[in-house]
Amino acid sequence: MKYMYFLLLALLCTARATGQTTIAEKLGYGKDATLLIIHADDLGVAHSVDTASIAAYEAHGINSASIMVPCPWFPEIADYARARPELDWGIHLTFTAEWEHYKWDGVLPACDIPSLLDTTGYFYASVADFVAHADPVEVEAELRAQIDRALAYGIRLTHLDSHMGSLYAAPVFTEILQRVGREYGLAVFQPSALPIALDSTNIIVDEVHMMNEILPTDRWATHYSDIIRNLPPGLHEIIVHLAFDDAEMRAVTVNHPAFGAAWRQNDFDYVTGEELRAVLKSEGVHLVDWGDLQRTLPFYRAD
Repeated sequence: MKYMYFLLLALLCTARATGQTTIAEKLGYGKDATLLIIHADDLGVAHSVDTASIAAYEAHGINSASIMVPCPWFPEIADYARARPELDWGIHLTFTAEWEHYKWDGVLPACDIPSLLDTTGYFYASVADFVAHADPVEVEAELRAQIDRALAYGIRLTHLDSHMGSLYAAPVFTEILQRVGREYGLAVFQPSALPIALDSTNIIVDEVHMMNEILPTDRWATHYSDIIRNLPPGLHEIIVHLAFDDAEMRAVTVNHPAFGAAWRQNDFDYVTGEELRAVLKSEGVHLVDWGDLQRTLPFYRAD
């Protein structure tokens, strides 16, 4: 996922300079308000991820999350999401399976998406291999199948994003993502520095932050709190990866300390701790979610 987040450098200054209404103003805030989404990725990957993310939602430590539909624990989180339609749910569109011993393939049958699967029958482990092999027609078919499966489970969706940034790695895939998002009436998380023109009718996040290094546990909270203290006016997202440091998650992420079990436990501890609530209050940051943003879009449908 970190591959595309370093690209998120440009702000919405262009829109402000031309006199357009800012997203803050569309949501009823002053034009210089600081808006923040605290978003959890990777739901559906494992029971540990699901239970930690549910706990964080119920503790008001996150206010947005996205689900990996092809993954083994999707039905568990889908049941919870169906029962909690007031929460903010997106699809973390998945075309890679990066873990060493824990894999998945697509929603569609293998015979329908052969270019998306490696010689073992699973998604490729890297974004580079996905881009090198993927047929755009098959990408669009699988993308739609992942959204349709979530809808069939009764999940009320607000937005789309991309696991490991794979759909931002080539213009043809980004265009598919944007076009399908419009068709389904969903907001699309999109970085501002793309090799193709952005769809100006959708949402561009000013800054995106996530942990991109392994810090000592006692520095984890300070790192995130310093980010919040230094947010300028605009729309921002902090992406966290939640799980418990348990036997299941250690097995899933074996030989991968970055985004591993201990990493995810540290993220969970921060978003459910008192320091996050204190810094949000002291800095006057306004929490918004993708449902709020979705409702500002010209193609939004209130189904």
